[in-house]
Amino acid sequence: MTTYTPETLSRPLPVPTPLTRPFWDALAERKIRIQYSPSLGEYIFYPRPLAPRTLADDLQWREISGAGTLYSYTVATRPPAAHFASAGQMILAIVQWDEGPKFSTEIINADPEQLEIGMRVSPVFCDHPEGDITMLRYEPEASS
Repeated sequence: MTTYTPETLSRPLPVPTPLTRPFWDALAERKIRIQYSPSLGEYIFYPRPLAPRTLADDLQWREISGAGTLYSYTVATRPPAAHFASAGQMILAIVQWDEGPKFSTEIINADPEQLEIGMRVSPVFCDHPEGDITMLRYEPEASS
């Protein structure tokens, strides 16, 4: 029987598909591109082949700022899966981009005590050391 420990498990990585490749390629360039639907007049996320509600084949990849607000979060004091056991406490969050869609992510460089729903957050591009992928995380926006 094989015993799995946090040290023997590497974090699962996203696997880009032809449909999601523009999103992942943009992150590697330190940009955020998501789909825009002219038939809806709005940005959408997660990547899909047809526009929601209209089912139009009009989706375009457009760059967005990535700036947004903290929509929701939870502080995970227990790892969400064995792969994350060595990570310690994690702040799992949903960020609402200024362009509209919501994005599931992790808040980094922050003390949970300083977080407030509705606060401004900024994107942080994190190159994953175990793979050829860039992850999108968020941190509280720097005060001016």
